Amino acid sequence: MKISEQIGIWSRAFGRGVYPYQMTWFLDLPGRGLIMSARTVAGRLPVRPDARVLEIGPGSGYYSVQVAKRVPDGALTLLDIQPEMLEKSASKLKAAGTSNFTIKQADAKILPFENESFDAIFLVTVFGEIEDRASFLSEASRVLKANGVLSITEHHPDPDFEYADAVSISLQKHGFVPLQKLGWRWAYTLNAVKVSTGES
Repeated sequence: MKISEQIGIWSRAFGRGVYPYQMTWFLDLPGRGLIMSARTVAGRLPVRPDARVLEIGPGSGYYSVQVAKRVPDGALTLLDIQPEMLEKSASKLKAAGTSNFTIKQADAKILPFENESFDAIFLVTVFGEIEDRASFLSEASRVLKANGVLSITEHHPDPDFEYADAVSISLQKHGFVPLQKLGWRWAYTLNAVKVSTGES
């Protein structure tokens, strides 16, 4: 690999935008758990054991294993725009002995799922990477079941970090009602519920 290509990868890794799959090793460094552990993120998801959960942008699968364990009678679907990320996260799940998952390559602005397919959707340090946020939130509302939960986790030092107040306003504009904020200013989870309109 040329030096210019290496520089470009490192620039994308520590700048704004989609995180490069070539840097997934960095996502698995032990210190990451001190900021936001996988067990913490999974524990903040208000789901039942039989829930169907969608993870947007799983990266290396750092959080996926613990979330899959939260839904032993349900299923976890991983969606990422980069097939290499899906391969890495799937390998991690398989190595952990997890089988209740599927993977799907797609852009988050057009979710390739039926209406009301999921009980919950979660994203960890991904919300700020989504350029067409209005389309994503519209799609998230469509594929969530009535009263389904959209869970957004953000923490520093992610360069795409979004403050909870700004995220909350964005969610409310697209029909979500914030339920709870867990954590603190620089490392938090915001859970919001899809409002049921009562329409058939």
